[in-house]
Amino acid sequence: MFERVVTYGRMIKFSHSVFALPFALASAALAAREGGATLGQLAWIVVAMVGARSAAMGFNRLADQDIDARNPRTAGRELPAGKLRRGEVWAFVLVSAGALVLAAAMLNPLCLALSPLALAIVFAYSYAKRFTALAHLVLGLALAIAPVGAWLALRGEFAWPPIAIAVAVLFWVAGFDTIYACQDAAFDRQAGLHSLPARLGLGPALALARGFHLLSVAALAAIPFLVPLHPLYWGGLAAVALLLAYEHSLVSAHDLSRVDAAFFTLNGWVSVGYLATVLLALRLL
Repeated sequence: MFERVVTYGRMIKFSHSVFALPFALASAALAAREGGATLGQLAWIVVAMVGARSAAMGFNRLADQDIDARNPRTAGRELPAGKLRRGEVWAFVLVSAGALVLAAAMLNPLCLALSPLALAIVFAYSYAKRFTALAHLVLGLALAIAPVGAWLALRGEFAWPPIAIAVAVLFWVAGFDTIYACQDAAFDRQAGLHSLPARLGLGPALALARGFHLLSVAALAAIPFLVPLHPLYWGGLAAVALLLAYEHSLVSAHDLSRVDAAFFTLNGWVSVGYLATVLLALRLL
């Protein structure tokens, strides 16, 4: 049973939950600065996040099974390698989607009403690269709804702070996904798939990724103008910007050998670091 759980975890890259979840929790912390939040609410926010992401990743593996099987980099994934059957993955997707809907229902009626829209957005990414080179922005949108959802879970209404964080997440994800897609540029062209590296070439795509990350930092810089925060926030944001700059220094059009370090390690530090920054800036205010 443990090995089976690990197999499902590898399929959906469960450890990558660290990318969007800290931004959702940062948004929840900002939302709770006046009315507070219960442990139950925070727990259901985490359940909703994990459920939505797990459903999205499982659906992506189903949609891309044939493509993954043809790509040497992804042929060893659980579905093309035969470690899991499609029926098992479909069941996993349905259970995960159900967890999101249940969590939304436990939070408030608005979250429940919007849960089908959230699922539609996170599922849409799996087919975006078949039609547009801007699929990286669609993936960014799929993760960007997390901070908005966390805010709605506690406040029950839309506001500018979570939208600013969502914009930041959208461009942050689009940037690092563009970097990651550089590995598959040649395969994507051959398979008729769309990505910025396949469309523009590696150099211009990496330059555009840098632009995306500049926009992300700019969006996060708007937060103190929307919510009172301790000046420490600016120091934390500077550290995030430096991490992103270092991420770009690790890769170039002529050397993609450190893409994994840029993608996995540094982006985990960016998200966790931003959450720590927000929590400290609220605590010290």
